[in-house]
Amino acid sequence: MSKGKVLLVLYQGGEHARQEKKLLGCAENELGIRKFVEDNGYELVTTSNKDPEPNSVLDKELADAEIVITTPFFPGYITKTRIAKAPKLKIAITAGVGSDHVDLNAANERKITVAEVTGSNVQSVAEHVLMTMLVLVRNFVPGHQQAISGQWDIAGAAKQEFDMEDKVFSTVGAGRIGYRVLERLIAFNPKKLYYYDYQDLPVEAVQKLNEVSKILNGRDNIVERVESLEEMVSKSDVVTINCPLHEKSKGLFNKELISKMKKGSYLVNTARGAICVAEDVAAALESGHLAGYGGDVWNQQPAPADHPWRSMTNPYGYGNAMTPHVSGTSLDAQARYSEGVKNILKEYFSGRENYRPQDVIVIDGDYATKSYGQRNLIA
Repeated sequence: MSKGKVLLVLYQGGEHARQEKKLLGCAENELGIRKFVEDNGYELVTTSNKDPEPNSVLDKELADAEIVITTPFFPGYITKTRIAKAPKLKIAITAGVGSDHVDLNAANERKITVAEVTGSNVQSVAEHVLMTMLVLVRNFVPGHQQAISGQWDIAGAAKQEFDMEDKVFSTVGAGRIGYRVLERLIAFNPKKLYYYDYQDLPVEAVQKLNEVSKILNGRDNIVERVESLEEMVSKSDVVTINCPLHEKSKGLFNKELISKMKKGSYLVNTARGAICVAEDVAAALESGHLAGYGGDVWNQQPAPADHPWRSMTNPYGYGNAMTPHVSGTSLDAQARYSEGVKNILKEYFSGRENYRPQDVIVIDGDYATKSYGQRNLIA
């Protein structure tokens, strides 16, 4: 008889999972934790059937589960209703970063621990942000479409193609990912790097960026914190969103704020889809106010086939750089969040529950301080 049930909610990898065993984040490969879970006396149940509530396999199995594990890429939404029907649930683990798919207030009321693998995605997402910027600013997609369709219309792609050099970039949120984006942008010789955040970056972090910029590009004092979001977006060529989803950031980029952005600027969002109002982004792109939108996150995941972000374009027929939430799930990142989940489970199974402080979202009925407030840009 098992000690309890671990419920794992992951997407189906299909043939891809059979071909690549390093694809740990899918249901077939189960984060590589089955043997570990069973060796500790627990039953592991894996499903991809998470909708609709309340008639999914997730709902059925959650009823007597002690642990639930899901990812931000294919989230099993652990709602207040579901928590109320899961009397044995003790801990909800995110295999990755971002636990907004869990009703944290309901978890606190039940003293359910919510934890994630902080730091597992920072390198991967920062690289994806830079890739998306390049795809948009250099107008890569139309040129690629010509190459594979037999066309050769240089002017058709070049008329919307620019350099990254000498542009103004800004980030909404300058935590682990936002800071790494700023670091990597230095190589492109930007005119200015702005950040909007609730607190200053550490002095030494800013000094590092300025010193590298001076050495590489001859430009000093390019990093600046801006206290007015409207002011920042009004003078930025490219804005990237790297902040968590919470009550104040939900719907932040709406029609009003987007109207303050420079005409012909670009918006990149690898944080959470709900930080942007989908219809307002699509309208701004289609009107030409935004030259491009690159989003790796959606306000509903998986996104419906008729989601406005799937078909939106600018007046030239370009400007869409959407991907299906893959930025934080490279094979390298999957190895990191798989190992991180195993470490969290190890602490839980041992009874110590001595989790890494930066991994804990809520515990013992209250929100954890985590390390965001300590501005730990490395962990």
